[in-house]
Amino acid sequence: MTVLTPMQVDALNELGNIGSSHAANALSALLMHQIQMTVPAVEIVDLSDIHGYVTDDLFVTILFEMQGEIDHAGYIIFLLPLDSAIRMTNVLLGIAEEKRELTEMDESTLQEIGNIMSSAFLNATAELLSVVMLPSPPSLVIDMGHSAIEEILAELAVEVNEVIIFHTTLKCDQYSINGNLMMMPAIDTLSQILAIMDQLLEDSA
Repeated sequence: MTVLTPMQVDALNELGNIGSSHAANALSALLMHQIQMTVPAVEIVDLSDIHGYVTDDLFVTILFEMQGEIDHAGYIIFLLPLDSAIRMTNVLLGIAEEKRELTEMDESTLQEIGNIMSSAFLNATAELLSVVMLPSPPSLVIDMGHSAIEEILAELAVEVNEVIIFHTTLKCDQYSINGNLMMMPAIDTLSQILAIMDQLLEDSA
């Protein structure tokens, strides 16, 4: 398990805050509502413990591979409870009914929302780290939280041992939308991120 120094924890918190604030701004522009996204803490969690961070409720899970200068850099996962996902698409599609099934239009809209948010997140963090990071086309899964994570981990476990979790809460003036944004870097990528952050801290000292 990666052990972080207090300065590295602070640096990752700052990285998460910068990325998330850009993602919130992008979502605000898309929804035309003020969106606030908070990142109270950053945690590094072993994959064997990841199931403690999701429930058996239905989730919409949107997965992106991080691409760019670092090969096989890892993944970004955006987890939305089903009711939050419906509220979010209702705003964009002009639908009032919340007790309904997700349609293909909803899924397409959620993938676009995830793409915009992950792009904004990666653009901001990549600028800070001075590397190019881009999201792949999104994959979307609708399932119970545990099942969705297990399906993803079945494909990723060989490449990723640890997950950086950014716990996020999204709020707007009319809706309460909750979600988790997870950054799942490959081991080498996490080491590179920490090395770059350490150098930035040294340069600013």
